[in-house]
Amino acid sequence: MVQDKTPLHFVTLLGSLRAHSLNGIVARTLPSLAPPGITITSLGSVGDLPHYNQDLEDQAMPPAVLAMAEAIRAADGVIIVTPEYNYSVPGVLKNAIDWLSRVTPQPFAKKPLAIQTVSPGAIGGARAQYHLRQSLIFLDAFVLNKPEAMIGQAITKFTETTLTDENTKAFLTRQITALAELAYSFK
Repeated sequence: MVQDKTPLHFVTLLGSLRAHSLNGIVARTLPSLAPPGITITSLGSVGDLPHYNQDLEDQAMPPAVLAMAEAIRAADGVIIVTPEYNYSVPGVLKNAIDWLSRVTPQPFAKKPLAIQTVSPGAIGGARAQYHLRQSLIFLDAFVLNKPEAMIGQAITKFTETTLTDENTKAFLTRQITALAELAYSFK
């Protein structure tokens, strides 16, 4: 069981800027769903990062990028929570990944990582997960294969500010536990 092992700390990377994002609600709910011995905190907003531009990088790596990279390095695992935009990953999330890909040492390398998507559609962001996995392969992240967390038909599972569906909460707890087991395999 997770609670019988050393404590773990995970960070969340939210791929949405919208104030009332369902994905944001999930990301903010995760700490309360974590099993004993696991803490979860936010990495901060992807909106704090400038648009990727090698000219900026050549001048100096932005402090917000370096802070995010250091928080990822220090964490035992990462949970990316993101909507699907136009059958893919939101631009702000891709921008954050592009910036983080330029940091040495690579913060995602050998890092256990889980993906969660929330969508009003039936398949819950599956296409965004597929595209995100492609980028994360290049960065050498260890993406949790199962259980996959794709919360479809989300409108029925939330109020304006709260994830209300108990089955979804229980499922997310199972995914956090699986990520913990993956993280322990690296310790």
